[in-house]
Amino acid sequence: MRLIGITGGIGTGKSTVTNYLQKQYNLPIWDADIYARSAVSINSPILQAISQRYGADILQPDGMLDRLRLGEIIFKDVNERQWLESQIHPYVRNCFETEISQLEPDGVAVLAIPLLFEAKMTDLTTEIWVVSCDRASQLNRVMTRDSIDQVAAEIRIDSQMSLADKIALADVTLDNSTNIEELARQIDHHFN
Repeated sequence: MRLIGITGGIGTGKSTVTNYLQKQYNLPIWDADIYARSAVSINSPILQAISQRYGADILQPDGMLDRLRLGEIIFKDVNERQWLESQIHPYVRNCFETEISQLEPDGVAVLAIPLLFEAKMTDLTTEIWVVSCDRASQLNRVMTRDSIDQVAAEIRIDSQMSLADKIALADVTLDNSTNIEELARQIDHHFN
C-alpha cells in the first residue's frame, strides 16, 4: 500500500499537485478540507458545538457556517484555533481511516492534508510530500485566492507551521515557485 501524504503551506499549490496526480495517474484523492467541510455541515454535532462557543451569528441565515467570520476568530487566536482543530481533526482522521481500510493491499492513494504535521496524521501515510514555493508567490496566491490584503494573508501563512519545518520532515519536497511544467516534472520524477 502506498499512501502519499500531500501537505505544504497555504497557497503553495497542494491542489495543483493533487489534481495532477489524479489526472495523470488516475489516483484517488482523499482531501482533509472536504472532510472538514463535511464535519461542519448543517445540524452536525461539530457545527452545533461551534455555534454554542461563538454564538448564533457564526452561522449564515441558511444555517451554514460563516467561514469568513470563523476565520477572523481562529487566525487571530491560537487557543481558539486549537479548540476548533480539536473538534474537527478526529472526524477527519476517522474519514481517512475508513478510506484506507477499503484500499486494496497494493493500492495507491493520495491524502491531501494541509495540517498533516499539526494534526499528527503522519502515521496515516507511507510517504510525505511537501509542496513549497517562495514567500512572495505564496503571499500573492493567498491574497488573490481569498481576496484579502497582505496583512491578512501574512497572518494566515504565519498561523501555520513554517514551510522550512515541514520540509525538514518531508520525504519529498516539490518546489512550485516557477511553472506547472516544472512542477509536473518533479511530480513525475518522485512518483515513478
